[in-house]
Amino acid sequence: MTEIDYYELLEVSRDAEKSTIKKAYRKMAMQYHPDKNPGDNEAEERFKAVNEAYQVLSDAEKRSIYDRHGKAGLEGHGQQRGGFSGGFDDLGSVFEEMFGSAFGGGGSSRRQRKSYNYNLDVAVEVRLEFNEAIFGCNKDIKYKYKTACKPCKGTGAKDGKLSTCSTCGGQGQVHARQGFMTFAQTCPTCQGSGQAASSSCKSCSGTGYDEIKDNFKVDIPEGVNDGMRIRVSNKGNIAPDGSRGDLYLEVSVEEDSHFVRHDDDIYYEAPIFFTQVALGGKIKIPGLRGELELDIPAGAKDKQQFTFKDEGVKSVQGYGKGNLVVQIKIEYPKKLNDEQKELLEKLQESFGLESKPHESSFEGMFAKAKKWFS
Repeated sequence: MTEIDYYELLEVSRDAEKSTIKKAYRKMAMQYHPDKNPGDNEAEERFKAVNEAYQVLSDAEKRSIYDRHGKAGLEGHGQQRGGFSGGFDDLGSVFEEMFGSAFGGGGSSRRQRKSYNYNLDVAVEVRLEFNEAIFGCNKDIKYKYKTACKPCKGTGAKDGKLSTCSTCGGQGQVHARQGFMTFAQTCPTCQGSGQAASSSCKSCSGTGYDEIKDNFKVDIPEGVNDGMRIRVSNKGNIAPDGSRGDLYLEVSVEEDSHFVRHDDDIYYEAPIFFTQVALGGKIKIPGLRGELELDIPAGAKDKQQFTFKDEGVKSVQGYGKGNLVVQIKIEYPKKLNDEQKELLEKLQESFGLESKPHESSFEGMFAKAKKWFS
């Protein structure tokens, strides 16, 4: 990989501007990053080569030397064969832009510090019956939200007095170096604020908040489905400055014993007696909004499906309604009395040869088998 032309490696022209080179580098660093390709040695080598190319082409002096003398000319100018050195600040800033504060070398885009250690948004589960999710309902929501402790102003410290965090030295992050990369993560002691309590607030036991029970009514829209989230504005936790987060209702829908839902379509299995299939005819079946009439053609097959357009669930996104799909299941009698057997035998005889299609088919097979053993 190290012998590939740097411009070809980043797929840019030799007169490419620095912004173009940086953009190409971001794209390839994302593509070949070891975290995205665990266990892929080829991707790891490609990632190292891409970084090497970027370190040279993003530096005006190194790029000029490379353009005139190639990689050999870089030796003695901070570039080592098969690797690179320096330039980690710029590399860190690029990773921080791409991946967020989990990467980087402590650049200037450090997270905004806050004095409280809880999230403003809250999530609670709301369980719905099958029909409640389909047609919507009004639900009573009971939950707890956090509000900043007044004596400590949400800090969790006695009298609200904080000191520099001893774990991160006030940086809000702790760093670890792995190979040529520097990884950063939020300080587990101060949660990124850079400050920690010397002694805990007695009122809140150091948590920095009080929990308050609350309940309210909310309209669940028609057509919600299992796994969806409904946002209720300004019902979340409250920060010391009075700003408030949102409440997210995580929808969990009970299954129905007959209807099966797939997105906005509803599936239903209708048991049909074998004589109904043979004769054909119309039967009444249950739909979501009332009775429907199913026209069964004579000779319908087991598991054959019939679609009722727009008889499914109303789309919560406003895309109309789904369909109701009815699949028939042919059922046969488990036991016959003497009269029923006699009637069926007479019915079979009335069809003549048509009732014994296997005989003509087997006759040819018997003849073929005899030749095999003759």
